[in-house]
Amino acid sequence: MRGPHNIWRLVRTGATMERTGAMRVALDAVDAPVSLRIAARVLGWPFKWLGYRGDPALPPVTRALTALGPAYIKFGQILSTRPDVVGEELATQLQVLQDKLPPFAITLAKGMVASELGHPVDVMFSEFSESVAAASIAQVHKARRADTGEEVAVKVLRPGIEKAFRRDIDAFYFAAAAIEFLSPASRRLRPTEVIAHFEGVVMGELDLRLESSSAAEFAANTAGDAGFQVPPVVWSLSARRVMTLGWGEGIPIHDLKGLDAAGHDRSELARRVLHLFLSHALRDGYFHADMHQGNLKVASNGDIIALDFGIMGHIDDYTRRVYAEILFGFIRRDFRRVAEVHFEAGYVPADRDVDEFARALRAVGEPIFGMDASGISMARLLSYLFEVTERFGMETRTELILLQRTMVVVEGVSRSLDPRINIWEVAQPVVENYIKENVGPKALLRDLARTAQVLARFGPKLPQMVEAILISQSEPPDALRKASPWKTAGLVGLGGALASLGFLVSELL
Repeated sequence: MRGPHNIWRLVRTGATMERTGAMRVALDAVDAPVSLRIAARVLGWPFKWLGYRGDPALPPVTRALTALGPAYIKFGQILSTRPDVVGEELATQLQVLQDKLPPFAITLAKGMVASELGHPVDVMFSEFSESVAAASIAQVHKARRADTGEEVAVKVLRPGIEKAFRRDIDAFYFAAAAIEFLSPASRRLRPTEVIAHFEGVVMGELDLRLESSSAAEFAANTAGDAGFQVPPVVWSLSARRVMTLGWGEGIPIHDLKGLDAAGHDRSELARRVLHLFLSHALRDGYFHADMHQGNLKVASNGDIIALDFGIMGHIDDYTRRVYAEILFGFIRRDFRRVAEVHFEAGYVPADRDVDEFARALRAVGEPIFGMDASGISMARLLSYLFEVTERFGMETRTELILLQRTMVVVEGVSRSLDPRINIWEVAQPVVENYIKENVGPKALLRDLARTAQVLARFGPKLPQMVEAILISQSEPPDALRKASPWKTAGLVGLGGALASLGFLVSELL
């Protein structure tokens, strides 16, 4: 599937951008240099006739992305949260991609629901509306359960969506392989691994059973978060291609006029969106990784309602600590510590100079802290940081891609609510609290306790395990049998001491 035939798909991508006029609009939005504009024109114009026509009623970029398919629509969704990158006008146009795409027929939706759940729709639901939101992968219907009268949201996958995504992902794989072949220097960025990561995320989003599980876990983790709601999963009405949740009534967070008319404090909402994301990422290591405006509502009581749990991010304890220490270092302007964390985590090769790296990081951070609130941007920081780490041979960290991407998206949502929000000011208490709880003496004692519990479980086997390892790696069995009694006793004693220590500490804890 990843052969040269994908060249055709990539050619059509450029041709579609040219035919719909999206190429010029996109280049204008990012203020592209003349050389790039000329190159795009020379390469795109001859193939213009090969491009998809799209819907002429849509703006050019939106028209091109919707014509190209779901993977491109996902890309457009991310750009819609970055008015500081693509401009206010284009960002507003791209918001259509979040939940206002053309729906498929309700008859198809009902047929899929009946097929997946094993009962006619009229038996399960007393009401079943036309589509109320249609996105790149699925659409949502408002319904009422026949047995309880509860209002629910029924999410149904688009017909044939799995095949469409597979086609695009195959083309992306081909493009990544071609880039690596033509530009060996690009291998440092691991483009193929990046696409593999994207594939894993997307294919998980195409199984609504996994999304139901994610929603349930996320709801359990955030049950105590003030001002935040996750609709409950209705498991009896959910399957692979259908998911049913409680209905979340509220104003879409991108409806700024509606929020103002309802009396909501947009500055407070902006702070809470960012605060919640950082709390979920650092505290739980499990966060909503698709927090664009189309997936957030504001309830009448001011609570933020999260929707669409197809893309969730997970980071382990160690990565959380690294991420927090890097953020904390930038907040405190301790660039030496930020550099040390990169080296300790193995993000930068050990043969590089840590002091030189620290000075390069200072050149990144100091100008940003000299800006006013509206100029302080996590996206800008990540962009500058990427330039610096490229110089020092840092490879792309696939486990951080989703976290970094979501950070940029969340910042975009917060800035759409309050353009003057100070990102660092909001982040500081969350990061400081995490550092206090997870980096230092308290964290060390907790880690030792976990280690002791593991040792206690394996305690009875430790002497034999140590002896077996030493026999296999250094001495044959006969040699060990002939070893001095002191050596044999030492091995057994070491194992016994570790076992006893593990048992004692676990009992005390």
